[in-house]
Amino acid sequence: MKRLVVAAVLLLASGTVGLADGLFWVVGNRATGKCTIVTSNPVIIGDIWFGDGPYKSRADAKLARSTIRVCPPVTPEQEKEEDGAN
Repeated sequence: MKRLVVAAVLLLASGTVGLADGLFWVVGNRATGKCTIVTSNPVIIGDIWFGDGPYKSRADAKLARSTIRVCPPVTPEQEKEEDGAN
């Protein structure tokens, strides 16, 4: 019985770690004056003044970033740079 419980706990733990992959957050950076999209849960400290998410896709995060008033609009050059980096 103990083996079954241990196996279930390990399976559950590995499943939740796997679900965290592929998530995106919108992060406001006070130093750069920009909002960026990151793939890890942000720590709100220092120049990072807000984090919004998680979102299931980069497209969802981009849409959310466009609706956040404090985020400046992204230029086409910045959009290409972001898409090329990934």
